[in-house]
Amino acid sequence: MEHEATVEGIGVGVGEEGAGAPVVLLRAGGQYVPIFVSADQAQSMQLAIDEEPFERPLTHDLLIEMLSEFGGAIDRVRIDDLADGTFYAKIDAEQYNEGSRKDAVFDARPSDGIAIALRVDCPIVVDDGVVEAAGRPPEAFEVDDEAGEFGGEELDELGDFEEEDDEFGGFGDDPDEFGR
Repeated sequence: MEHEATVEGIGVGVGEEGAGAPVVLLRAGGQYVPIFVSADQAQSMQLAIDEEPFERPLTHDLLIEMLSEFGGAIDRVRIDDLADGTFYAKIDAEQYNEGSRKDAVFDARPSDGIAIALRVDCPIVVDDGVVEAAGRPPEAFEVDDEAGEFGGEELDELGDFEEEDDEFGGFGDDPDEFGR
């Protein structure tokens, strides 16, 4: 089963030791699914949310422009797996050539998929197993809108990269893993 997701915010995970890695919070199936991303990916997503063009095309913009030029379109982004602390995603696309439709599926990092979905306004869906493994109730997060930071008991634990925590799918000690 899949759950349609919305991007609830992009910010910085905050733990006992202060601000940590950038995180995007997806709301899916009544839960929040936090996915740690790189600062560049977070910036790209925020620019898309704010509908602010960058002075030169970012990689996500370039990919969409190229796909469009070749008669293609993005249908949806699926976050379909979580294994060893790494999220996995697929981008479902289509191409029309001489009246004929060809479907294509591309492996992607969730952070790239989300950044692209925000630009083309296509659905983001999260697999039930991913929501079950990584989802947390919204009340588990404290949001500091002014600082763009997410805190709270649950995210504090996620932000502690030195300690594996099976409750959160055994996330590793490298925050860069989370955007893959």
